[in-house]
Amino acid sequence: MRNRTKAREYALQMLYQADIRNTDAAKILEEFWQEPQATEDVKTFANELFFGTLKNLETIDPLIRHHADNWELKRMAVIDRNILRLGAFELLHRADVPPKVCINEAIELAKRFGDSESSKFINGILDAIHKKHHTTEPQKTTETQSASDD
Repeated sequence: MRNRTKAREYALQMLYQADIRNTDAAKILEEFWQEPQATEDVKTFANELFFGTLKNLETIDPLIRHHADNWELKRMAVIDRNILRLGAFELLHRADVPPKVCINEAIELAKRFGDSESSKFINGILDAIHKKHHTTEPQKTTETQSASDD
């Protein structure tokens, strides 16, 4: 498995834990990395995805709600909801990941961890988000802004 694919899998697992537990994100991160053995590149990318997604939930969740016709976020399967959050974060805030890759990686996560209909559901919503909201310049995240301000 490629490094970034593995990092997305780890980020999804951390997002899942953050969604179902009432625990601080830093605590989830600390507990999570006690188990899997991963390279520093994988850990770094997974952590960026995890924290970036959490930091942007206030804009990501309404976007998902808007494009998920007849679906309430809280009624979605926890795994589907977090794959959508991760995919939307990458689509909107990661200039280093092409949109097609974001969507394909999310679909693969859905096939691996979701139910038989998850991949179609994920594909439809992320494709709609991409078509409606993706610009040639992804929005800057706090980390990107800090780095570009130096």
